[in-house]
Amino acid sequence: MNDALPPDRTPSRHEEVGASRVRSGSRVVVIGGGPGGYEAALVARQLGAGVTLVERSGLGGAAVLTDVVPSKTLIATAEWMTITESAAELGISTCGDLTVDMAVVNARVLELAARQSEDIRARLLAEGVRIVDGEARVGGAHHERGTRDVVVGDDVIEAEIVLLATGASPRVIPGAEPDGERIMTWAQLYRLDHLPEHLVVVGSGVTGAEFAGAYNALGARVTLVSSRDRVLPGEDEEAAELIETVFRRRGMTVLSRSRAAAVRRTDDGVAVELSDGRVVEGSHCLVAVGAVPNTAGIGLEEAGVRLTPSGHVQVDRVSRTTAFRIYAAGDCTGVLPLASVAAMQGRIAMWHALGDAVSPLDTRAVAANIFTAPEIATIGVSEAEIRSGEVDGEVTRLPIARNPRAKMLGIREGFVKVFSDRSSGVVIGGVVVAPRAGELIFPLTLAVSNRLTVDQVANAFTIYPSLTGSLGEAARTLHRAGD
Repeated sequence: MNDALPPDRTPSRHEEVGASRVRSGSRVVVIGGGPGGYEAALVARQLGAGVTLVERSGLGGAAVLTDVVPSKTLIATAEWMTITESAAELGISTCGDLTVDMAVVNARVLELAARQSEDIRARLLAEGVRIVDGEARVGGAHHERGTRDVVVGDDVIEAEIVLLATGASPRVIPGAEPDGERIMTWAQLYRLDHLPEHLVVVGSGVTGAEFAGAYNALGARVTLVSSRDRVLPGEDEEAAELIETVFRRRGMTVLSRSRAAAVRRTDDGVAVELSDGRVVEGSHCLVAVGAVPNTAGIGLEEAGVRLTPSGHVQVDRVSRTTAFRIYAAGDCTGVLPLASVAAMQGRIAMWHALGDAVSPLDTRAVAANIFTAPEIATIGVSEAEIRSGEVDGEVTRLPIARNPRAKMLGIREGFVKVFSDRSSGVVIGGVVVAPRAGELIFPLTLAVSNRLTVDQVANAFTIYPSLTGSLGEAARTLHRAGD
């Protein structure tokens, strides 16, 4: 991404003479009610704009209704099953096997998602946002006064600013079309009223790994089909290897370098056909092979919005598209598929469009978490960038097992890594692999965002005993005498 529009685009006359006219009272139309959309709507109202939000499926979008909230609720349930692994060591008797009632689990998952969606709707209405249910299409040309029509059914809304937050949908591969019963996307799993006898997961990225780990912990037999050398191919290599080791130790079958060619229904389950001729039979199949942006058929290209070959909206670091006063946020942009990034893109868009102070999006300051057990949390540069020489940094690593709090909790698997700039000692990144790593990464996020040095982090007090003590210890190991 660049912090300016593409160089081959010249500002229109309206941009040159009319940009300063976008002020309090401006009419903003937000298309999409996910994190990018509803956060943008709240900022726009805070800055005095009139806001209409158009949503076709429910407030919160996929993040709340079919993706982040439901999946993490399911994973939180599964986590209780992994806690018992250390029970005997801690002197606790589980008195037999733990069992899971998937009908109850999924009913709770969907109820929590619906409740969150309603809370978002109530907040938007309380702030004065007009909510329109339906599908929106962006007008191809803007009026002389610089406004543009957004059409929702028979309703035509005149907008000075448009924010696209249309999200993305599960990618479907030919020959593995979901039926919602045996062959499913991650949005359909919550229809199950019983635990799959044998779940075959196609795709070993974040979504595939999270669901494979969760269903394995819940008691299902799981086979994970990975086309790559290892699971989580885009993540820290050591962290991914640890997770794959944990998966195998817990009884999961991981088929590396195995590409699924087709998935078909059988009399009592599914058959996953691999490209090398092997067939994996199971009771259900989850196809988790990425997502496609929801950008087709809504008038974007006619409006001058440039799309990438993958169909994502091209944006700069303040969320501008290539069209006059049209911004975009979230998964439809392909920047980073994280709800936190979508929300920040939406806020940045409105701060920029409505003339408030704004800092361009800095993807180096984005913390991410993978909700496996243990979790993997990352921030900033990667170790691979340092090892390759792309970044001049130093690396320190501490195993979590030597932490006194970890010993008390029976935690043996995981580690902490901290990366610093070689010349200045500034913290530039880190990795935490541990239970609740998503909470533990926050001190490193603060350090990266505020350019703290390893000495500043090391000199801050940590609780003894605590898992965060390992972060302080790691920072101390990067201290250089005389600095």
